[in-house]
Amino acid sequence: MSRDQPAGAMDRVKSLVLYPLPHHAVSRLVGRVTRMRTRWVRDVLIRTFVRAFGVDLADAEGDVPGDWPDFNAFFTRALRPGTRPLPDDGAAIASPVDGTVSEAGHIAAGELIQAKGQRFGLRALLGGDAELAERFRDGAWATLYLSPRDYHRVHMPGDGRPSAMIHVPGRLFSVAPHTVRAVPGLFARNERVVCLFDGADGPFAVILVGAICVASIETVWHGVVTPPAGRRVRAWHYRNAALLERGAEMGRFNMGSTAILLYPRGRVDWATDLRPGRHLRMGEAIGRHL
Repeated sequence: MSRDQPAGAMDRVKSLVLYPLPHHAVSRLVGRVTRMRTRWVRDVLIRTFVRAFGVDLADAEGDVPGDWPDFNAFFTRALRPGTRPLPDDGAAIASPVDGTVSEAGHIAAGELIQAKGQRFGLRALLGGDAELAERFRDGAWATLYLSPRDYHRVHMPGDGRPSAMIHVPGRLFSVAPHTVRAVPGLFARNERVVCLFDGADGPFAVILVGAICVASIETVWHGVVTPPAGRRVRAWHYRNAALLERGAEMGRFNMGSTAILLYPRGRVDWATDLRPGRHLRMGEAIGRHL
């Protein structure tokens, strides 16, 4: 079943088991295990994971378990320099991740498409901030899913200075395709970190969406944002922050999830082949600034 098909009975059944789980407790446990530095634990976890998910380490800085101190370091592994070239076109928007397009398009009536038959609200995604939602009203968005086998650092789609960061607490449903199809409003229900930037072509946002087993989300200018999870929205505002150039690392998932890009109305034109199911490599052009 492709990502753009509606949820079927099996999708709903598989997703039902997630509702009663203590999402954050499970994720904290996973976080502890993935940071264990006992050699045999690290080696077993890495080798098993590579085989199970078909992880390609050809571009990684490291190729055997001993190259990383623990499983989390392997999971958030760096790439060898030069393996993700940026577009020659300075107006091109670069994919911020290695991942698969879940959905992409233009925001209509304050809603984004989660999957066929599923929509969610822009204001809810942004933690209920009506003024911020107005900034991106009728704008463009792209949702990019990072599977377990993908590279899990997030990079800048264009030049920008951090202007604000908002941590929105929530659940930690899986963001696997079957769950995205079955759980209503998933991206506006899961814990997330909204990163706002001022770019030469206007503001834009990169939203890091948490998921079960995502032990933490961090940004390069702040460090670890979550945990702690908490129950209140937290916000940070920045003045004269350092410029992050297109392609620079801006954050990472300690275990994997989803990134959502937001742009204001009339500022970007997505590539015609930016469609559900397309696999991307970080740095390749996915659209242009207008």
